[in-house]
Amino acid sequence: MSPDSKIALGDLQRQYGELREELHEAIDRVFDSGWFILGKEVEAFEKEFAAYSGSQFGVGVGNGTDALHLALRALGVGPGDEVALPVNTACPTAIAVTSCGATPVFVDVDPITSTLDPVDLESRLTPETRAIIPVHLYGFPADMDRILEIANHRAIPVLEDCAQAHGSRYGDRQVGTMGALAAYSFYPSKNLGAYGDAGMVTTLDPELAHRVQMLRNYGQSRRYHHDVIGFNSRLDEIQAAMLRVKLKHLERWIENRRHLAACYTRGLAGSGVEVPEMPDHGRHTYHLFVIRTDDREGLEAHLAEENIQTLVHYPIPLHEQKAFEDLGYSRGDFPVAEELAPRILSLPLFPELREWEVDRIVNSVRRFHGES
Repeated sequence: MSPDSKIALGDLQRQYGELREELHEAIDRVFDSGWFILGKEVEAFEKEFAAYSGSQFGVGVGNGTDALHLALRALGVGPGDEVALPVNTACPTAIAVTSCGATPVFVDVDPITSTLDPVDLESRLTPETRAIIPVHLYGFPADMDRILEIANHRAIPVLEDCAQAHGSRYGDRQVGTMGALAAYSFYPSKNLGAYGDAGMVTTLDPELAHRVQMLRNYGQSRRYHHDVIGFNSRLDEIQAAMLRVKLKHLERWIENRRHLAACYTRGLAGSGVEVPEMPDHGRHTYHLFVIRTDDREGLEAHLAEENIQTLVHYPIPLHEQKAFEDLGYSRGDFPVAEELAPRILSLPLFPELREWEVDRIVNSVRRFHGES
């Protein structure tokens, strides 16, 4: 590979090349079975992923947004209810709330971790709050002890958004095991990604698991017996079979990500950008490596000129999105998220990234800040 060739933010082709034989064996197994929806592969993956994530039950669904939506429905969230969530997150977290007919209530974020700020959370709860969704952003867990203390005091269920946090831990506990339910995305770019859309709800509660199972499949308790109004959101056999292959490699990939993040952290020390600060209450799995800089646009352009791809997660806080303007928020309502938005930049990070590529990115960042 040329030393000046493009470095992508993520490169799924490298991973596919490594797993090609295993993946094709899994696909052939599904086609040979002749069964493609809610079969043995989905059942096996549900059990395997639930066990990996420290949960008791897993329910495979169509995507991560559906996982949040159906989990909220299983909790009974509906019209007239409010759901609290961080303002600095991907839009689907809020869309899952509006899909229930409920109202998203945005909460500012912690200035260090960019995750839900428990202090601001407490100030925004009302008698109509029916759920809290902490997002374990970029692979780092939210401050769950403080969030759960607030939630439990008011008997408000917590739904953990683990879309970016497969394998992350909060102290000695795995994310996804502390709330009533957890929602995972297996979008292709995730730490555990499918080759299309896929998601899962996990829980320790058998009744909640049963509700999600019904909701994902037209509300059926058994074939042609519809107990509730449900939806069509089912993880398919082919995606489940490929995810079973990938799950065996996930811990190794996470350790690769952590090693590469450490290389970035060492290399960027004193460079003029801020690297992620890691409080000691969690295990970061580095779905993303997000730096902060006072000249984001300039650094973006410089890296692009040097054939290095970057992205911003996320450039517009949810309260400033046109889709949510009817909620009545204004500029200045979420000062931390507003300060972060123009400063954050995601650098390339994926398990197959090479150390010399990290060095090239680090050197490019340093050149931008005047180092030869």
